[in-house]
Amino acid sequence: MSDPMRPRAALRTAVVWDVLQDALERRVKATGRQALDVLDTGGGSGNFAVPLARLGHRVTVVDPSPNALFALERRAAEEGVADRVRGVQGDARGLFDVAERGGYDVVLCHGVLEYVDDPAEGVRNTVAALRPGGVLSLLAAGLGGAVLARALAGHFTEARQALGDPNGRWGDGDPVPRRFTADQLTALVRGAGLEAVAVHGVRVFSDLVPGVLVDTEPGAMEALLKLEAAAAEHAAFHAVATQLHVLGEAGGTDGA
Repeated sequence: MSDPMRPRAALRTAVVWDVLQDALERRVKATGRQALDVLDTGGGSGNFAVPLARLGHRVTVVDPSPNALFALERRAAEEGVADRVRGVQGDARGLFDVAERGGYDVVLCHGVLEYVDDPAEGVRNTVAALRPGGVLSLLAAGLGGAVLARALAGHFTEARQALGDPNGRWGDGDPVPRRFTADQLTALVRGAGLEAVAVHGVRVFSDLVPGVLVDTEPGAMEALLKLEAAAAEHAAFHAVATQLHVLGEAGGTDGA
């Protein structure tokens, strides 16, 4: 299965996309259905939803921003998948006001837990949207990556502040309300009743490498993508990743 999100944007998404494609293939095989039902919470303008729809899956995007949903509708139409993408305004807390409980083979929760009042409740809601045997793709900001980035920028006091802050914030000007460690995210997934089957570090190196090097050095882009993929599964690099990805699987079977 080819990756529709390359080349430049793949530096930020390639690891997650590869893990997600593998999970989708396993769900297709397990259910016997080529078209899966996918829920993308906080899916915005469709960075994942539209490529998933191009693969033939039916995707419901829940997002609080009407502007993002408008961009999603336009993008889906331009890509010829408007019949497989549905956008609805809502959020994780009131998820079942706009989405079906227990109605999805795969749920994406990307860039959501940083902003909700209660991350545990947010994860429980996404899990409740899964069918038996379903898959949760959880992506959130990593604490270690933020500390490293502030330190490398020379902001040592802010780096120390982030390291000791319960929400991983480096100061009042920090645009991210909350960051996580890999242990915290896996605990949330397990606490909601799923098995955390894989943890990956995302953007371990790509946010630290000068963009001009990646864009101008022959072969640098592909080499960096391969390096990110190789490091993603190593626990040692989870501690310095900009984002962390956890794949959770629900028990039971659904062959409907």
